[in-house]
Amino acid sequence: MDFLPTTVKSHPRPASSKHTPESRHWRQYKHPVFIKEYAPVTSVHFSSAKPHRYAVTAATRVQIYAPRTQKITKTISRFKDVARSGNIREDGKLVVAGDDSGLVQVFDINSRAILRTLDSHKQPVHVSKFSTLSPTQILTCSDDTTAKVWDVPSQTSICTFLDHTDYVRTGQFSTSNPNIVLTGSYDATVRLFDSRTGECEMVMGGNLPGATPVEQVLMFPSGTAAISSAGPIIRVWDIVAGGRCLKAISNHQKTVTALTFNADASRLLTGGLDHMVKVYDVSTYKVVHTMRYPAPILCLAVSPDETHIVGGMSDGTLSVRRRQTRSSELQPGLLGSASLFGEQLAGVGQGHVKDKAKAKRLGDPNELMVERRRRKRLRDYDRLLKAFKYSAALDAVLRKNVPPATTFSLIQELIHRDGLKIALAGRDDVLLEPILRLLLKHVTDPRFGELVCDVARVVIDMYQAVIGQAPLMDSLFVRLHKKVMAELRFQAELQRAKGALMMVMSSSLASLPP
Repeated sequence: MDFLPTTVKSHPRPASSKHTPESRHWRQYKHPVFIKEYAPVTSVHFSSAKPHRYAVTAATRVQIYAPRTQKITKTISRFKDVARSGNIREDGKLVVAGDDSGLVQVFDINSRAILRTLDSHKQPVHVSKFSTLSPTQILTCSDDTTAKVWDVPSQTSICTFLDHTDYVRTGQFSTSNPNIVLTGSYDATVRLFDSRTGECEMVMGGNLPGATPVEQVLMFPSGTAAISSAGPIIRVWDIVAGGRCLKAISNHQKTVTALTFNADASRLLTGGLDHMVKVYDVSTYKVVHTMRYPAPILCLAVSPDETHIVGGMSDGTLSVRRRQTRSSELQPGLLGSASLFGEQLAGVGQGHVKDKAKAKRLGDPNELMVERRRRKRLRDYDRLLKAFKYSAALDAVLRKNVPPATTFSLIQELIHRDGLKIALAGRDDVLLEPILRLLLKHVTDPRFGELVCDVARVVIDMYQAVIGQAPLMDSLFVRLHKKVMAELRFQAELQRAKGALMMVMSSSLASLPP
C-alpha cells in the first residue's frame, strides 16, 4: 500500500473588496514607470492607430512616447509659451496643440513640420482636439470665453461659440455626430453646440446651488449622456432628456481634474488633486477600484488596447502603469492564422514526406503499450512522517517559508497518528521556541484557533514542570496567556454588542404597523 501524503486543508479567506475580479484586473497595472518632466504635465493623449503612441504636453514642448519602451520618439518644441492639449489625429499622422499665447499649431508627427497655424484666439488655449468623425476639423477652447471649430485645409474658422461668459477650459467633439460639440466653462455651465448653426442647443448646470467652475467634460460614445466635473463632484447628464442631471457623485476630497473612459466605455476613470484615481462602473457609478499617486493628478489617459494607464501630475512627474495582455485577450483570428502559417512553412520543401509519414504503419495494432508511471516525490515532512520521525517532521514545517496551512495540516495528521506528544517531547528551549511563536502568532486566527488551543494544552501539560528555568520561554508563555485573555475580552464585547443590536432590531420591528 502506497504512503498517502499529508492533505493540506485549504482555508478560504473572508471575501474582501480588495480581491474582487474587478480589483484584480486593475491591480495588474503595476510597476509604474516614473518619468520626470520639466513642468507640470497638462495633457496626455493616446493615438488610436497602432502602436498607440501617446503625446505628453509639458512646459513648451509636446513629446511623443513609444508605449513599449517609454522612450521619446519625437519632440516638438515650436512654442514660445506653455503648450497645452497635445492631441494626435485618428490616423496617427498629425498632432495639434495650443499654447498660452493663444496660438494653435498643427504638426506632421514624423517630420515635426508646422503644417497649419491658427492664431485667432487672444488668450491661452487649453483645448485643441481633432474630430474623430471629421478628421479635417479641429476644436479649440480658450480663456477668451470662446470655442471655435476650424477647417484644417483652409485654415479658417467654421464657427465660433460665444455663449460662455468665463474661461472655456474643456470641450470635445461628439463621437456619434460630427456637428455636435460639448464644452465646459468656469461660468459653471456645460453647453451643447451645433456647429452647423453655431447656436447653443442645451445648457446643463449653472443654476445648481453652490455651482463651481467646470473642469472637465466627457461625452459617452453613444452621444446620449455626458459627464462633467466641478470641484470634487462628478455629474452625469442625460442629453436625450434635455440635460437632466441623472446623478451627482462625490468620492474625491479635492477637485477632479481628469476624466477618461476605458476602451469600451464600461468604466470611468477620474483623477483629482487629492492624488487619487478612482474607477467607476458606469452601470451603477460605484467605485470598483482606487489607485494612489504621489502627487496631484492633472491628466489621465488609457490606451485603446487597455495595456497602459498614463497619468500626468502637477510636480512634473509622468506615471506609466503597464499591464501584460493574456493570450485569451488576443484576437481569435490572429492565433488561427499564425498556426496555419506555421504549418505552411513547415511543409515547404518537404514534398509528400508528410503524407508518407501518415501512411506509414506504426507497429502492430494488436500490440499493447504499458506506460510507466512516474512516482510522485514526497515533500520533506512527508518523507520524515513516512519514516515515523515525528519530531523531525514537525521541525520541517516550522520553517519561515512554510505556509501556516501546511504546518497545521501536519499537526492535524500527527494528532490522527497519536504522535503529537512524541513530536513535542524531549525539546529544550531552542527547539520549543518556534512552536510557542507559532502558537502565539495564530492563536487569534479563526482558521487555526481551535487547533492552536489543543496544541497549547499539550505543550503546557508536558512542560509545566520546567516553567521558570528559561526566561525566554517564560516570556513567551506570559505573552500567550495575555493574548488569549485579550481575545476572550474582545469576544465578550462582541457578544454584548450583538445582544444590544438584537434588542434594537427587535424593538424597531415591534413598532412597525401590522
